[in-house]
Amino acid sequence: MKKVLFTAFLFVAGLSLQAQTGPSVGINAGIPTGDASDVSGFSLGIDFTYLWSVSDKFDAGAAVGFSNAFGKEIDTGLGSIQIEDIQFLPVAVAGRAHLTEDFSAGVDLGYAVGINDGNDGGFYYRPMVGYSLSEKLGLSLSYTGISLEGDFNWNTINLGLMLAL
Repeated sequence: MKKVLFTAFLFVAGLSLQAQTGPSVGINAGIPTGDASDVSGFSLGIDFTYLWSVSDKFDAGAAVGFSNAFGKEIDTGLGSIQIEDIQFLPVAVAGRAHLTEDFSAGVDLGYAVGINDGNDGGFYYRPMVGYSLSEKLGLSLSYTGISLEGDFNWNTINLGLMLAL
C-alpha cells in the first residue's frame, strides 16, 4: 500500500510541471518468460500514460494499465489442470528520453496490483524502447517485470502500438 501511495504522490507532484506532451494509449501483446512461462503462454495489455515535457529531451509523468495473461492447461500425469488467467493493474511513474527524433527509451516504475484471487501483486518495472511511425503513432518494445512474494517473478517481453491522444 505504501508503494501505491508513493506512486500517487509522484503523480500529483508531476502535475506541477508546466509544458504538456499529453495523454497516450497503448495496446501490447506479450510472451511470458521465466516463472511466468510455466503458467501462461500469452498476454494482452492496455496502458494509459500522461507525460509532461521536462526538457527538450525528457518527458515524465504517470502510467496505469491492465494486463491479462492467459492461463495454460498443464498436464500433471494424473490429468490436466487449467490455470486461471493472471491479471495485474500497474500504477507507475513514467520517464521517457528522446534519443533521436524517431527513437525513445524509458521506464515505468511502480506497483502492479494483483486482480485475480491469490495474486497480491508486487513491485513493477518496465523498461522500453519506442519508435515513432508518425506524429501520433508509435511502436514499443518492452520488458515487464513484477516482483511477487517469495522468489516468484512475473516477466513478459512485449510488443505494442501507442497512440497519442
